[in-house]
Amino acid sequence: MAEHDDTAPRFDGLRALFLNCTLKRSPELSHTQGLVDISAGIMQRRGVEVEVLRAVDHDIATGVWPDMTEHGWQGDAWPAIFEKVRAADILVLAGPIWLGDNSSVTKRVVERLYGCSSVLNDAGQYAYYGKVAGCLVTGNEDGVKHCAMNLLYSLQHLGCTIPPQADSGWIGAVGPGPSYLDEGSGGPDNDFTNRNTTFMTWNLMHVAAMLRRVGGVPAYGNQRSEWDAGCRFDFDNPEHR
Repeated sequence: MAEHDDTAPRFDGLRALFLNCTLKRSPELSHTQGLVDISAGIMQRRGVEVEVLRAVDHDIATGVWPDMTEHGWQGDAWPAIFEKVRAADILVLAGPIWLGDNSSVTKRVVERLYGCSSVLNDAGQYAYYGKVAGCLVTGNEDGVKHCAMNLLYSLQHLGCTIPPQADSGWIGAVGPGPSYLDEGSGGPDNDFTNRNTTFMTWNLMHVAAMLRRVGGVPAYGNQRSEWDAGCRFDFDNPEHR
């Protein structure tokens, strides 16, 4: 099959947001960005509107409320970032491994996503229903699968849909050594990483397009607004017989 197959599906109209949770501010080299570029490039070639945001470049307050300026902080970039999340069909969290775990920036982004999870969409569902999510992890120490497990659990718990094989990552030799984009690392040529990144990207696009065609996750049995109004969706509640 040709590298750029004109018969392959297109996904015009879909939006993707990559949140790069590197610890390095722009324009410093981000190895995580190298992996993001592969996935984002595939999406762009297939018609997806892609935005990449480096979280550390923005003053994201610590906390689990939608707007931390209402809780004593002088500034908070998160409300504006959350609007970008709401507008996206595809959300990809990307970040490095430190001490075998996700970076502090990644954890802050997850906490702020969690802080907005009670916001409802137009169907009365939680805000992230109908969004597809995945993750990318880089590092030169062990922990890719541990980090991905944590992120994918968090994203589905918040309401995102997780496609098959929705993660990819790269690590060099365990211990001090070259990072993904360093000369001689072998990262950009690693077939395992390139294959998984490509499969993840296509799975994200396929599932996002499926959800778009059917109008998102069907809004019955999962509407917080209806539950609060007393609807119980066949839940057998003896107190209300």
